[in-house]
Amino acid sequence: MITVGAHVDQTDPIAEAQARGTTLVQFFLGDPQSYKGPVIAYAGGAEGLRADAEATGIDLYVHAPYLINVATTNNRLRIPSRKLLQSHMDAAASIGAKGLIVHGGHLKDDEDPQIGFTNWRKAIEATDIKIPLLIENTAGGDNAMTRYLERIAGVWDAIEGTEQSDMVGFCLDTCHAHAGGNPLETIVDDVRAITGRIDLVHANDSRDTFDSGADRHANLGAGEIDPDLLTAVIRDAGAPAILETPGGAPEHTADAGWLRERLEHA
Repeated sequence: MITVGAHVDQTDPIAEAQARGTTLVQFFLGDPQSYKGPVIAYAGGAEGLRADAEATGIDLYVHAPYLINVATTNNRLRIPSRKLLQSHMDAAASIGAKGLIVHGGHLKDDEDPQIGFTNWRKAIEATDIKIPLLIENTAGGDNAMTRYLERIAGVWDAIEGTEQSDMVGFCLDTCHAHAGGNPLETIVDDVRAITGRIDLVHANDSRDTFDSGADRHANLGAGEIDPDLLTAVIRDAGAPAILETPGGAPEHTADAGWLRERLEHA
């Protein structure tokens, strides 16, 4: 059975996991809209969080800040993005996280996507990747690096020859795939044909219609994605699933129950 966890507040992810009856949580380390760098808010610090997670059998994933954009041509954004990516990689490794999730970034509308692919390669070469770096597909932007399948392929082609390419994985967000205009009927096979792997699933329904470009998550069964199709994608991906749906422990517990019931009968 697929493990179903949730994105939670980082102050006490162990308690958050237990409140949801799960052994899997994801969280930010600090402000996701800040360049200030990671903050570990857990009372026991990095060592305490690592030890407590191991003792309770809880897997930790860290989501990097949203504003990281290693693809951009703007040096004033790209260079700080690389530094921020490394600092969050170091912090995530220090707590024993299973992976660090980062968005694919984007270019200006009139820029050649090949520049973004090259910048991704340079970022991978410049980063000391200590735990799996999971690149996530995104929902919006015509010149985004990981909205469309052909762009994901461009990123993967660019980083394939780097020394650390085996440490780069993929996080499939179901809301982003739907809103980004990628058919969920084939998304798992399509992604695997490009990346060879799906390491994590962000299990989200979508408040908006197919190809809307809107990154607005909904609770499972309450959005625009066909429930059977959503279940099939999560099942076929075969990876741990993180809920990034609205609400707290009660809502996440309900979403996890919704998903488990369908997976059992799928």
